[in-house]
Amino acid sequence: MRILIALPGLHRVIRGAEVAFEQLAIQLAALPDCQVTLIGSGHPRADDPYQFHHVPCIARETFERWPAFPFLRGHYVYEELTFVPGLLGAYNPNNYDVTVTCSYPYTNWLLRAKRNKLGPKHIFVTQNGDWMCIADNAEYKYFGCDGLVCTNPEYFERNKANYPSVLIPNGVDPNLFSPGLGNRAKLGIPAQAPLAVMVSALIPSKRVLEGIRSAAKVDGLHLAIAGDGELRVEVKALGEKLLGDRFHLLKLPREAMPDLYRCANVFLHMSQDEPSANVYIEALATGLPIVTHDRPVTRWTLENEAILVDTSQEDSVAEGLKLALHSKGDSHYVQSRRDLAIRRFSWASLAKEYREFFESVCQQPSSLSNQIQHYSL
Repeated sequence: MRILIALPGLHRVIRGAEVAFEQLAIQLAALPDCQVTLIGSGHPRADDPYQFHHVPCIARETFERWPAFPFLRGHYVYEELTFVPGLLGAYNPNNYDVTVTCSYPYTNWLLRAKRNKLGPKHIFVTQNGDWMCIADNAEYKYFGCDGLVCTNPEYFERNKANYPSVLIPNGVDPNLFSPGLGNRAKLGIPAQAPLAVMVSALIPSKRVLEGIRSAAKVDGLHLAIAGDGELRVEVKALGEKLLGDRFHLLKLPREAMPDLYRCANVFLHMSQDEPSANVYIEALATGLPIVTHDRPVTRWTLENEAILVDTSQEDSVAEGLKLALHSKGDSHYVQSRRDLAIRRFSWASLAKEYREFFESVCQQPSSLSNQIQHYSL
């Protein structure tokens, strides 16, 4: 099976969807019957087992202050639009059986438009939400796919009647993310200080500012935040104001992330509407106690292995952090969290589920109803 995964930030951006797709590609490429190609704005890496094609685009940060309106609703979509001309030239539909993306609208449209009735089949993954699948106004009415990978059960229930769908969460490489002693000295964090870690884009929906205010209510707690985004100035200012030298804002390469988790006493994630956070699973595999928002998706994902609170209430988050600080070193709980990550979220197993779903979609008759015929690219 010849599989193409296309996303503007691949090999350049270290965030949820990009990390998930790159890890998925590694595991798919390890299967004996899969040939995997990625197209993104980064550059090839010598040790990756898949093919990578560089397509340039203008980075999303350039567009952070640009206006938002239909068809260009934010800086991510502006970036995607600049990615499409290069993708148009690099993508030959005759070379693939399946195309995969989570980027809407332009990447989804191009991958579906530039093909004939015989294929390739197009798979959309709800890495960034499912609003494009369920809305029927403006540009959303042009959404379509041959198969939908739903990253949580809420998305699956909402969409299974409208698209061939499967429920597959995001995952982790448990060999890469594992318990151990982190190198705090490299990060400038005192060796014995209690440390909470957030790994998050610095955007409003991740509620990082609220996380800082909550952490500041815990005496002596250091907070390290790894990420970047449009709120970087506000995050830095608030962290330094409330936490002083207990605040650490980090931009780390992907290979440094396992060590950051191992440095932590507790993992904090404040988002209240998360499709399927890689960071939950990475923290689980490292054995960390997790404090995050109580909702059906987090209960389904984390089972009984997290401290779930109402993250709208800063005092509740602070109490959750205090409780978590007492459980980090308990070997029973560390192993229990790691067991959950291995049992349900190993990328090696999830890649096989993706492969089976791709096969089932490829066996379905082609339907012109899923073709874009409203415009030409």
